[in-house]
Amino acid sequence: MFLLNDDGFAGAAEQDTRAGALMWEALRVQAMTAVLQHPGLGCLVGEPVLECTGLGAGMATRIAHLLVPHDARERGWMLAMLLEFSPRRDLEDCMAADLEAVVERDPAFQNELEVFLFAKGYAALQTYRFAHLLLQQGRRMEALYLQARCNVVLGIDINPACRIGRGVLLDHGTGIVIGETAVVEDHVSILQGVTLGGTGKDSGDRHPKVRTGVMIGAGAKILGNIEIGAGSKVGANSVVLKAVPPRTTVVGVPAAGVGQPRHERPAQEMDQSVS
Repeated sequence: MFLLNDDGFAGAAEQDTRAGALMWEALRVQAMTAVLQHPGLGCLVGEPVLECTGLGAGMATRIAHLLVPHDARERGWMLAMLLEFSPRRDLEDCMAADLEAVVERDPAFQNELEVFLFAKGYAALQTYRFAHLLLQQGRRMEALYLQARCNVVLGIDINPACRIGRGVLLDHGTGIVIGETAVVEDHVSILQGVTLGGTGKDSGDRHPKVRTGVMIGAGAKILGNIEIGAGSKVGANSVVLKAVPPRTTVVGVPAAGVGQPRHERPAQEMDQSVS
């Protein structure tokens, strides 16, 4: 399990600290190939890939241009803020794991460069990672600013205080809401329109805890401080109000168990069936 704690990225020493560097090398090769084949793409890949020194800096540049496309002064301020964290290997390794998850699970993207440039769910997740680090430093206003810009521009609302592991896929991304005290562990897949929310009547720890390997179908709502057990599957448009045991498929309004997932790793297989 790879979660964020109050000190930053927990367990980073146990991870492959070359993952971010290797991913960056692959991105640069793909970018150079793209420019050789289609020179006009230089304006797209030049600044965020070919002119940057690593995955963290490249992602910071990509996010700043994506979230602040028109105001150069505001964009420069955002970029400077994000670049403070870009040298962190643990951050880059999380970015690499998330990028790899998209390539492996979403057939709409053919390589890493396409994800880096065009997958807004991926961009939103990396924006959250920067915002989470800002919040840990007590820079709440900057963290909320990133959350707000991500919501306005991408239509994805991730509270910077929640905790999200690595190897996570936000597929399509539009309409995803992840609340303040939610936990999303490693290797989870979440489709568009999903809400990890509160019930509206509780304070404190009030959001779902999604364990490793879970797949959450499009439009599903998981409400309250409940646990979604490891390797489970939540069907599209379901409303989950009670805890889900590990290796269980739930569907409906309210959601009820209908058996076990067909695959051992539902998040990786992305099988939308409920049988």
